[in-house]
Amino acid sequence: LVYHFMFGADWDEGCKICTMCADHYDPMVVHLKARDVQMVTVSLAPIEKLEAYRKRMNWGFQWYSSSENDLNIDFHVSYDADTIANGIGDHNYNANAKIMMDEYPGLSAFIKNDAGEIFHTYSTYGRGLENLLGIYNLLDMVAKGRNEEGLPFPMAWVNRKDEY
Repeated sequence: LVYHFMFGADWDEGCKICTMCADHYDPMVVHLKARDVQMVTVSLAPIEKLEAYRKRMNWGFQWYSSSENDLNIDFHVSYDADTIANGIGDHNYNANAKIMMDEYPGLSAFIKNDAGEIFHTYSTYGRGLENLLGIYNLLDMVAKGRNEEGLPFPMAWVNRKDEY
């Protein structure tokens, strides 16, 4: 599994929502390994920024930078200035998606066969990532629910765990 974490090359911090996702999946990595599944995180930012942020958040997962390759472009989670200016690009299996930001989140799955060939088997973006957020299962059980009405966007309430 590869989590496409929003952390642009010129950003000082990772995305708050991706940070909350990582808070959820970081403790699961050891359990995934027990089932012969590796999970890593990839972002466009340079590795030095990623490592400093990973240390700040106290995460143990493997984090890789795609700053020297086209992985984020190929999986339609990072966009150049021309695409953003055009406002249309390939995202979430839609060739005419409205592109408003330079970074988007995603999760991709791969398998490596006995011959060493690697196959892309699954990707999800946007609302498909909500399954990573166990907090919503709990919020959906309480009287107030998610309580996101009136916010500029549904997850506007999210902060990094060291900023609450």
